[in-house]
Amino acid sequence: MSGAWPITLDDVRAARKRLAPYLDATPLRQYAALDAAVGHGITVPVKHENRQPPNSFKARNGLSAMTAFTEAELQRGVLAATRGNHGQGVALAGRLLGVPVTICVPHGNNPEKNEAMVGLGATLIEDGCDYDETLAVAEKLMHERGLTMVHSTNDSRVIAGAGTITLEIMEQEPELNAIVIAVGGGSQTVGALTVLGELRPDAKVYAVQADGASAIYQSWKAGKPLTTPTCDTFADGIATRSTYEMTFPTLLEGLAGFVTVSDAEIAEAMRLLMRTTHNLVEPAGAAGLAGLIKRREELAGKKVAVILTGGNVDAATLRRVVEGQV
Repeated sequence: MSGAWPITLDDVRAARKRLAPYLDATPLRQYAALDAAVGHGITVPVKHENRQPPNSFKARNGLSAMTAFTEAELQRGVLAATRGNHGQGVALAGRLLGVPVTICVPHGNNPEKNEAMVGLGATLIEDGCDYDETLAVAEKLMHERGLTMVHSTNDSRVIAGAGTITLEIMEQEPELNAIVIAVGGGSQTVGALTVLGELRPDAKVYAVQADGASAIYQSWKAGKPLTTPTCDTFADGIATRSTYEMTFPTLLEGLAGFVTVSDAEIAEAMRLLMRTTHNLVEPAGAAGLAGLIKRREELAGKKVAVILTGGNVDAATLRRVVEGQV
């Protein structure tokens, strides 16, 4: 490593201690049918973050941040901007810690994710046309109301929480050769780079974004931060239009490779996961597998993990995927 990365392995280990009273380790499983479908002699350990309490790895992020806040920060109330899973993670943490939570979402957000956040006790505010606009709304509210922000990416405690996924993976499968991770903001990926850089420096980390929301991929290719005017993908969990200052430099330095995948490729990965693992996964949760399939010739013969980052797919999207309409 060179330069200042946002977290260390010690930060990840500290986050795991804070999470231990609230979250269990998730399974890492291998499926012969999935290995055969991917082909090229690749074995695919599957990390089941869809088994977390709100069906998403974001439970780690929200709890990691909020269990590290001071009492004064918590008493002010907590705020987040989200397309759904980050908000559910923060809302869950709020319920467990007895802290009031306000969540900002874009207009037209996934109604089932909205319902889940409200069900966890959050106050919901709908404003903005996409995540980036909604984040600006949340930042304004933070200043107006004196709330404590839990940013989905630009918070070292959030990134450390995401890093606990890879810490568990390395304990469950120490002979891992690589991991392919879907990128929305980059917390999981920077967490993985940090953990593997210390525990298994020969293991590689690859990133994947959706074709229609590829700002970080384009920035990585250009070697500098870029912003896209729009994003267009049904994978709402990775639908962002910009890079993030706390993660992009590490992605630029540490990634072994980066690809984009189409919505059709993500949908095919969802169908493959449902058929071979019998697990429900949302589009963003299947993007890592779609990226692995795109790189499978390069990764032939390797043991390559993917993370089912979440299972919060709404009924209408699931129907379209199952019927082959995506």
